Amino acid sequence: MNRLFYLNHSAINAHFTKNSKDFVVTEIPLYEFCGEGEHLILKVRKKDLTTWGMLEIFSKLTSVKVRDFGYAGLKDKDGMTVQNISMPKRMEHTLENFTHPNIKILEKTYHKNKLKTGHLKGNRFFIRLKKVNPTDAHKLKQVLKTLKKDGFANYFGYQRFGINGDNYERGRGILEGKIKERNKKMRNFFISAYQSHLFNLWLSKRVEISKLFNSFDEKELFTLFNFPKEIIKKIKAQKSFFKMLPGETLHHYPFGKVFICEDLDVEAKRFFEKDITIAGLLPGHKTSISTGLAGNFEKDFIKECENFIEKMNGTRRLAWIWADEIEHQYKEDEAWFEFSFSLPKGSYATVFLEELTHIKEKGF
Repeated sequence: MNRLFYLNHSAINAHFTKNSKDFVVTEIPLYEFCGEGEHLILKVRKKDLTTWGMLEIFSKLTSVKVRDFGYAGLKDKDGMTVQNISMPKRMEHTLENFTHPNIKILEKTYHKNKLKTGHLKGNRFFIRLKKVNPTDAHKLKQVLKTLKKDGFANYFGYQRFGINGDNYERGRGILEGKIKERNKKMRNFFISAYQSHLFNLWLSKRVEISKLFNSFDEKELFTLFNFPKEIIKKIKAQKSFFKMLPGETLHHYPFGKVFICEDLDVEAKRFFEKDITIAGLLPGHKTSISTGLAGNFEKDFIKECENFIEKMNGTRRLAWIWADEIEHQYKEDEAWFEFSFSLPKGSYATVFLEELTHIKEKGF
């Protein structure tokens, strides 16, 4: 799908390959491990392996079933990843002589609980761009400053939709009863891709609306939108690029509970200060829609799934996020632009990279 960029700069020439030297992901744990307990915690570094592929290798060596390993997040095959996994402490002796060309155990400790999905603050990324000339390096530095200050749209990346980008179509077919998928895990995966597709459509439309509010005056906006003039004025006055609407579902940032916007002026100020953010909808029967104008926009994007919405649980996802701890350096002799940054869990470094360079992932 065509995800809309919110920045207006032209594409910045750069070459990126998602390999273990140019793309590194390091998990940021949610908490410190206590150092005691029945679970062995391994801090591992892997390359050119998915998390599942790595766990299968450990499973064969230790005789621990894959389901008995714990992990905070699944990582892609391409690139290098540093992450924590857990396994029963009683099987620690099976790792005494462990060696593997694509896996290295960096640290060991213990904890009272098994690691579970989502038990992390976020991830820190390192990216190396190649074939970058000095002019484009300067542009990259300037755009990074803007992204650090203003944030960016938290789209789902292409990884979510498969090599051909059509996983969501299979998910919709399953929900409509046109496609049979007996594997429950794969069934849920395809349905999730469909929900992600709807989220991206909604978010792209909201970016478009925000662009309009940032580009036109109140009189012009009144002709474009069927909003009361007072609401037009309140939205236009917001300092953030991404405009908040009345009745929005909001989320404490980066952690906390969701709540409904009752005072647009107050909450827009908190959004600008990065205290809260807007929570977009992944539709399902367990998640209520927003109210007011925000709810009307959500309804437009769930019309096509109304007949089978009971087959999806649904949830909320941070729609607008900020990268933290951005660092960069330009190595002119090699024509390399290297930078690192941290993102909340569930966010895509490649989406941040696309907004930075304005080159879609498949264009690298």
